[in-house]
Amino acid sequence: MDFSSARKSMVEYQLRARGIQSEVVLQVIEKIPRHLFVPEKLQEYAYEDHPLSIGCGQTISQPYMVAIMTELLELKTSDRVLEVGTGSGYQTAVLAEIAQHVVSIERIKELAEKAEQRLMNLGYTNIKIVCGDGSLGYPPEAPYDAIIVTAGSPEVPESLKKQLNEGGRLIIPVGGSNLQVLLKIIKKGNDYRIEKHTSCIFVPLIGSEGWKNYGDN
Repeated sequence: MDFSSARKSMVEYQLRARGIQSEVVLQVIEKIPRHLFVPEKLQEYAYEDHPLSIGCGQTISQPYMVAIMTELLELKTSDRVLEVGTGSGYQTAVLAEIAQHVVSIERIKELAEKAEQRLMNLGYTNIKIVCGDGSLGYPPEAPYDAIIVTAGSPEVPESLKKQLNEGGRLIIPVGGSNLQVLLKIIKKGNDYRIEKHTSCIFVPLIGSEGWKNYGDN
């Protein structure tokens, strides 16, 4: 399969055609070999616009969702980013191509280890992978200029809001188990401005400030 051509088609007909405007985001997504972030038996489907299983009950997000969440973050090259939900490491790679430093936290050890190895093999040196409760963020390296949560939460975790830098942006899906709304939260002094964006469906954010367990949602 010609993965390079498939990536170009994905960018033009699934992302740009659906309204993704950031040329930086589009260029980064065209560059990164998404097929290397999914099981070999699913690689032929890697550039179709839907999520794919990566094992452990988790998925790699559809390309459009990766693109719109990254675009909403409005990343700068000097930004320090926290990602909650490493998964396959694909979104992590997208962030690392743009931002200065990325901390990514994953609660499932097997996924964290595989993603870390995959990202190292691809040459990324500005990423730190942590295994833990992502709903609590990662205070040791806070504050962050941007935080992205790639799992659905019943509400916005206060810990994540507190770890935002002034002017920092938090992108998070919030809602029930079957449907969430993508929120963008911007810290302005002691206040937080909230924007509502597209509807979406993510796996649950499991943790102290998310869903307590799979049965809760």
